[in-house]
Amino acid sequence: MAWYIGYFFVYFGIVFGFGIYYYFKVKDSDDYLIAGWNMGFWPIVGTIISTFCGAAVFIGWVGMGFSVGMSGFFEFALPAYFFTLILVVFFAKQLRRQKLYTLADLFSERFGGRLGIFPSILSAFIYAVPTLALQIVGMSTVFNIAFNMEPQTGILVAFALILGFTILGGLPATIITDALQSIVLTIGIVVLFVASLNYSGGIGEVLENTPAHYLTPFGEQGGLAVLIFALSVGPFYLIWQSTWQRIFAARTEEVAKKAGLTAIAIGTAISILPYAIGVMARQYVPSDIDPDLIFSYVTVELLPPFIGGLVLVGLLSALMTGANSFILQGSSNLTQDLYARMINPHADNRKMMFVSRLTVIIISVLGLIIAFQVQDIVTLYQWALRLSAVTLVLPFLAIMFWRGVTTAGALSSMMIAGAVTIIWPYFKEEIIAWFSNMTADMLAADTIEVITAFFDETIVGFLTSFIVLIVVSLLTKHSKAENVKAVYKEDFNTRT
Repeated sequence: MAWYIGYFFVYFGIVFGFGIYYYFKVKDSDDYLIAGWNMGFWPIVGTIISTFCGAAVFIGWVGMGFSVGMSGFFEFALPAYFFTLILVVFFAKQLRRQKLYTLADLFSERFGGRLGIFPSILSAFIYAVPTLALQIVGMSTVFNIAFNMEPQTGILVAFALILGFTILGGLPATIITDALQSIVLTIGIVVLFVASLNYSGGIGEVLENTPAHYLTPFGEQGGLAVLIFALSVGPFYLIWQSTWQRIFAARTEEVAKKAGLTAIAIGTAISILPYAIGVMARQYVPSDIDPDLIFSYVTVELLPPFIGGLVLVGLLSALMTGANSFILQGSSNLTQDLYARMINPHADNRKMMFVSRLTVIIISVLGLIIAFQVQDIVTLYQWALRLSAVTLVLPFLAIMFWRGVTTAGALSSMMIAGAVTIIWPYFKEEIIAWFSNMTADMLAADTIEVITAFFDETIVGFLTSFIVLIVVSLLTKHSKAENVKAVYKEDFNTRT
């Protein structure tokens, strides 16, 4: 335990040192929420890596590798990086040029302030809060592993540490510490990989004793299942505000794009390791172990404390960077999209700084409540991701490329697609059964199986969003509040 205490004190000492430094350095809300649009190449690289390689790398993806094998990488990690690559390659320069704060900010500039309320609330309350709760629970788990701390006490300690750091330095402190934490978490996952390789008997032993489907891209479930899962997860990363914040915070358009590409390349390579660790763990952990406990089993039961402590600090750094990012995401939504646009457009810097820190507290407290109250946060998070994607991805693309999209079209698309996605699971099985019976005499059983696989609620939600967006926009006129532009080629020019 002494090693754990030493590592934790050093880690949090460094983190809070940066927080205090930026508390005195940050002078206005632009610096606090978006780092003054002035971060350089390597800080942006590091913060994107840290945000991507969060707790999922250490816990979720290791467990996924144990359960389904390397196909998990092709189901989740690779689609996430692929769609982030699309975002960076095709949109980073255009988005950075607008000098915005949030995803909802883009909607407000294009359609007028009121439409931005929907994506702002979705981002702040439906996505950021439950995701923050996941990080708080994750940190409490680390404290339980290291110090046998009671879960409720661990949640309170995690909340205090996360809130304390975030409220001090805002996004500048988060980005700089992220850059350093990307090194720490990379070291942690590499150490875990090397240890797993050793405990499993080496690559040859793993290849010889592991069933083939754990080592193939499509696994036991097959290519179609992997594709459906990838399509239900990947598109969200086109509108993931954590990446958008980093694009906005970059000093120039070139920094935004080049740093994003560098981070994606490094992050993709790193993300292979947890799945490999999960596969190798099948050789040396109990076969009936909870996949989410593999990390703690290896770290505490197998690794010596001076090495296990480094791995735990890697996980802590991943959790801290995720928590800070999600708090600031929600804070930006409330401060810029609601307060500055709707409540007090002429607020001075003193008021904006007060509201910025107040909203950090609000988002943090809501995350704490969810962490205490909700038993199945993972399911809540999955639904938050799903709803964010089906409601926002296609309207975002329309803003970028189609001058013809209208306020009514965008709002109808978001509302109806969200509703369909929520209610679809209640009727899904009946609809599949009806379709199968109707087509039994016309189509082969294998063909019906392939078609019905696409009856996934996320894919149905995207289809609904597309149809409603196009039809309603063609049937309605632009409102007076709209700034009618296709942002991929036309700038708003509202900030200089």
